[in-house]
Amino acid sequence: MSGRQWPFGETTLWDGRTVFCRGTWEGLPVFAFRGRPCAAPKGLLTRRQLRAKGQRPGGQDPVALLMFRHVKPFRRVELCELFREDLAVPVRPMTPAKEKALAAANQARRFCHTHQGHVDHFVRGPKKQCSVCFSADETTYEQEAA
Repeated sequence: MSGRQWPFGETTLWDGRTVFCRGTWEGLPVFAFRGRPCAAPKGLLTRRQLRAKGQRPGGQDPVALLMFRHVKPFRRVELCELFREDLAVPVRPMTPAKEKALAAANQARRFCHTHQGHVDHFVRGPKKQCSVCFSADETTYEQEAA
C-alpha cells in the first residue's frame, strides 16, 4: 500500500505565513475542508462564501484549492477554488434594466400554454402546463387508456 494520496506539506502564503497543506494540484496548494493541521487559513474564501458576504472575486485568479469529500460514492473528492478576501470586490448592484428583465423572465415561467393564461406558480414539463391543466390532461390520458 502506498502512502497518502494527499501528503502533508508546507506552503508560504501571500502574506508570508507558512502553513500546512495537503500538497499541490496544478501549482496551487490544496487545503482540507476540516481539521488541523491542513485547514484553509483565514483570508481564503470560496465563491459561495464571498457571495454570502456580498463580494465577488473581481477577476483575481484562485490562490489555493479546497478539498472536500463528496456525498456521491462515484465522486470521492472534489476541489473548489479559494480566493483572497482582501482582493474581493463588491457585487455589482441590480440595475433597473436587470430588474425589469428578471421580472419578465419570471412572468414567462408562470404562463400556461394549455389555457393561455398566467398562474401563481411556475409551470414545468415539456408541455408547460399549470397543475390544473396537467391534472386534467392526466385524467383524460387515463380514460383513453382504459
